[in-house]
Amino acid sequence: MVEIKVSPLAPAGFPNLLPVPGVEMGAVYAGFRKRERPDLLMAVMAEGSVSAGTFTRTKAPAAPVDWSKSALEETGGKARAIVVNAGNANAFTGERGMKAAVKAADAAAKVVGCEPIEVLLASTGVIGVPLNGDLFEKPLARIHAGLSGALWRDAANAIMTTDTYPKGACRVTHIDGKTVVISGIAKGSGMIAPDMATMLGFVFTNAALTYGCLQKLLRDSVDVSFNSITVDGDTSTNDSVFAVATGTGMGHDPIGDPNDPRLDDFKVKFREVLTELAHLIVRDGEGATKFVTVTIEGAESDKAAHRIAMSVANSPLVKTAIAGEDANWGRLVMAVGKAGEKAERDKLQIWIGGQPVAAKGAVLPSYSEEKATEHMKGQMIDLRVDVGVGEGRATVWTCDLTYDYIRINADYRS
Repeated sequence: MVEIKVSPLAPAGFPNLLPVPGVEMGAVYAGFRKRERPDLLMAVMAEGSVSAGTFTRTKAPAAPVDWSKSALEETGGKARAIVVNAGNANAFTGERGMKAAVKAADAAAKVVGCEPIEVLLASTGVIGVPLNGDLFEKPLARIHAGLSGALWRDAANAIMTTDTYPKGACRVTHIDGKTVVISGIAKGSGMIAPDMATMLGFVFTNAALTYGCLQKLLRDSVDVSFNSITVDGDTSTNDSVFAVATGTGMGHDPIGDPNDPRLDDFKVKFREVLTELAHLIVRDGEGATKFVTVTIEGAESDKAAHRIAMSVANSPLVKTAIAGEDANWGRLVMAVGKAGEKAERDKLQIWIGGQPVAAKGAVLPSYSEEKATEHMKGQMIDLRVDVGVGEGRATVWTCDLTYDYIRINADYRS
């Protein structure tokens, strides 16, 4: 087994995630991993909770993705529990995979006292290995016996695979004078280019929202957070992000309009939690030593800007130049040009670390290679390009590509 060191971009510690009224959780070792460490998480939500989800768009989704998508559609977002196992993705496992998923949902429903269709599932780990569905029943009963609203770190640890640290974020806001908590956890380190890595995210709040409202808020926030990160350009079979709104302690009917002014600050804080979790995934990119922000301006549309930004962020040549602390801005030109979106060569402008590098199709006389190289030696890298076409703008986040990425993935199953 390859030794995985904590990322140099890791935060100082796990944040203080506040309990969310109406949510309890727990984690234990159930035997899904080779090593004996927690690998099974269950979160239990109060009756009346609604859940929303966004999922991978891969054509080879894992069984828990199919189960959870169908469950949300069938129940209109009604959910009482989320069950997550790590160490086995339950992907590309045929009929056995769905049978294992059904066993997981049945076991959770039995201890929670709900219908199996009210249980959402997620898995992460090795693809193509059959999942033993019989491993769920007894461990889930143990978790249920020790549920707590404060076990966020345990929960975040239980869903890790090649992650080097647990990931969490929290914000507090108010709706109609009532305190609203938003707490979330995520996992991800490699196979990260979410298209809704192996990436999973779970965000909980006691806001009172309808399923449709929560789904819209989640989708909009995912687009500018989890869908705007990349580590290696690979989209997982298991990417899933769930949001849960319990409504516990709120004194009003569920809000159904995402544009209701009462949600103005909630939407800001909700998006902040998802963005912080997304950044934590990039900071834990396999072998990463640098956190990279790529901003594209002047594109034909925001979508075009996003595609160009992802072309830059996913370029192995750009990422290896960053790893080598080489201010090779020509690779930015290459990555912009290959994106397939409109760009005006003779209007192109480039900045590295805020320093103007090129404009009107050529390097600027004022450009300092030494200054750019000094910026590349830091941990926080900022790249910006204006493609000179329109008003479209997008920002994405990535990391460098180092020798350790190859080492970690070459030994992933050993």
